[in-house]
Amino acid sequence: MPEPTTRPHLAGRPADPLADYAGLRDVELRKSLEAEHGLFVAEGEKVIRRAVAAGYPVRSVLLTPRWAEPLADLLALLGDRVHVVDDTTMEGVAGFQVHRGALAAMERLPLPEVRDVLSGLSGSPGLPGSSSLPGSSSLPGSSGLPGSSGLPGSSGLPGSSGLSGSFRQRGAGDVPAPPGRILVLEDLVDHGNVGAIFRCAAALGVQAVVLSPRCADPLYRRSVKVSMGAVFAIPYARMTDWHAGLAELRGAGFRTLALTPDQAATPLDRAVMADRVALLLGSEGDGLSSRWLREADEAVCIPMSPAAMGLGVDSLNVVAAAAIACHGLMRAGAADPSGEPG
Repeated sequence: MPEPTTRPHLAGRPADPLADYAGLRDVELRKSLEAEHGLFVAEGEKVIRRAVAAGYPVRSVLLTPRWAEPLADLLALLGDRVHVVDDTTMEGVAGFQVHRGALAAMERLPLPEVRDVLSGLSGSPGLPGSSSLPGSSSLPGSSGLPGSSGLPGSSGLPGSSGLSGSFRQRGAGDVPAPPGRILVLEDLVDHGNVGAIFRCAAALGVQAVVLSPRCADPLYRRSVKVSMGAVFAIPYARMTDWHAGLAELRGAGFRTLALTPDQAATPLDRAVMADRVALLLGSEGDGLSSRWLREADEAVCIPMSPAAMGLGVDSLNVVAAAAIACHGLMRAGAADPSGEPG
């Protein structure tokens, strides 16, 4: 049976809604604009639905006419926050051709502290461990779409059409548990890579992500798009003190494993595990800093083919390495029939 449409929370109404979507490919402009207004942009039907289901308040939705019907159940709840424009106007506002045809300006929620994520006291909105969702519980305009004529299905909620691909809402009986397997990203600056790593982590069961202070923003449009909304599915926090970051993890009971291309390191499947393990991933070019490599409990590697090494193929890109490492990390964290930790 399909899930009922998630009732969106509404953010404050911007003076110029279209300004939220200006220059989406201008990284510096977007960083400034999004920081100033506390917003981010979700692109595409599935990602928009996942953001709404995760509890992020909606500022507005900008879309082309052909996306009105697929999103009709959600648009019917947003009143005059919905702006339907032609393809030329969409491209003029966003600065590029929006192939997925729908954008939503969403309000950011407060980012939890690292200690709260490590203790399981804070989670992604809509997931176990989350605090109650902020926003208005009374949604005006649910009977139609003023200012957006001709939207099919806008008179109400079409018989439980559901949120395709949405993450589930937190249930009353959910009890948050402290994470046992986490990723720690040091200075990854490519938004696409950060989004792809979140998708790997969420898909393979990693329970939290911790970012160094200089890591790219997981809620930047490209990060969200590449992750297919997985950034909403996994709790994360950002360190404020890079120098003391690993000490905080160790203080919370985590064994830290530093992933390196150095084949002299311990193969990941042979590394000493513990109840709580943090896998450290470094930047796209230089990898982990010498400080974190030195401070980690153990350096680990993904064994490479000797033949490939002989041809000069001596490493994987960071996303491929993250996917393989997450799989190995979670296999090592599986229950052992003997009752001993992996």
